[in-house]
Amino acid sequence: MRVHERAVTGPDQAPSPARGAARALELVTTWPATAAAGVTGPAAVCAVAGPADRVFAWASVTKLLTALATLVAVEEGSIALDDPAGPPGSTVRHLLAHASGLPFDGDTPVAAPGTTRIYSNSGFDALATALAAATDMPAVAYIRDAVVSPLGLAATALEGSPASGAHGPLTDLLALGRELLAPTLVAPETLGAATSVAFPQLAGILPGFGRHSPNDWGLGFELRDHKAPHWTGARNSPATFGHFGRAGSFLWVDPAAGVACAALADRDFGPWAAAAWPELADAVLAELGADPSR
Repeated sequence: MRVHERAVTGPDQAPSPARGAARALELVTTWPATAAAGVTGPAAVCAVAGPADRVFAWASVTKLLTALATLVAVEEGSIALDDPAGPPGSTVRHLLAHASGLPFDGDTPVAAPGTTRIYSNSGFDALATALAAATDMPAVAYIRDAVVSPLGLAATALEGSPASGAHGPLTDLLALGRELLAPTLVAPETLGAATSVAFPQLAGILPGFGRHSPNDWGLGFELRDHKAPHWTGARNSPATFGHFGRAGSFLWVDPAAGVACAALADRDFGPWAAAAWPELADAVLAELGADPSR
């Protein structure tokens, strides 16, 4: 597997710190999967390993596209975070934060809104229904027009559920990471609010990593905070946010380090990923000189 650095900068753009992460990405060659991984800063500069242009399933990393599109719709005035959506008593905000009371799969609530953190694909399907009604267009089309096309994710397609249906290459996922480091589609204040805790102190299960109390989440973005175990590394700052997917996919953004890291694979999440992903994160941040005490 070839590990290389790629730089594409404008005349006033400083090189990204991610250019120093190529050695850490060599860990990808030890994974029991065909995988592509990369690191980027806020400029269009990245180090990548593996088939960066190959299309992989994003699985639940798709939720980042849907969440960002919802934030665009909020800024446009098409929908409001406190609009009713989903089961009785639930709002757009509850659905984004996995606090609506809906189960992982199914339309029958298992808890009252705002009382527990239940990771829910059904919640994002309900969110898509609300987004479609508010924008008067299919949710998949709105997500494409509001996020995928403006960010130039030309090789990424969303088919099926807005909770898990995206397929695309690492190059596009890294472009999404750059957007989340330096937002252009929404105001920085909007993204900052969305990557802060929504409904604080809710306990719940982080899939694959057990119960956490609290299991902090933003508006569509899973928050690292001080969770242990976690799919990011010990060197990641508590401000780190992102998402991972069952397809062996992840994107995390560490604003304290000014860097995002993503990976896609042809093997589903399992014990291999729970061990390999934090190791990669720590190696990347160590190579970049990130201080684990941040």
